[in-house]
Amino acid sequence: MTNQKQMELGLAGANRCPRVVQRERRRHRAHWWFDHMRQVVERAMDWEPAPRFQPEQIWLPEAGKNNNHS
Repeated sequence: MTNQKQMELGLAGANRCPRVVQRERRRHRAHWWFDHMRQVVERAMDWEPAPRFQPEQIWLPEAGKNNNHS
């Protein structure tokens, strides 16, 4: 047995589980998305509703004719 020390090589998160990394990326994307959606809602303008459409029944004189018989 030797008394030599083993040199450690740190790769800044390379030892982390890929699932943890994927979860953090998903969380970051979700935060980004919801932050942008909040901004969209804050900037939204109030709109007046369109006037209510009143249905109108009309008569077309040509629609009552049967064009198949001569």
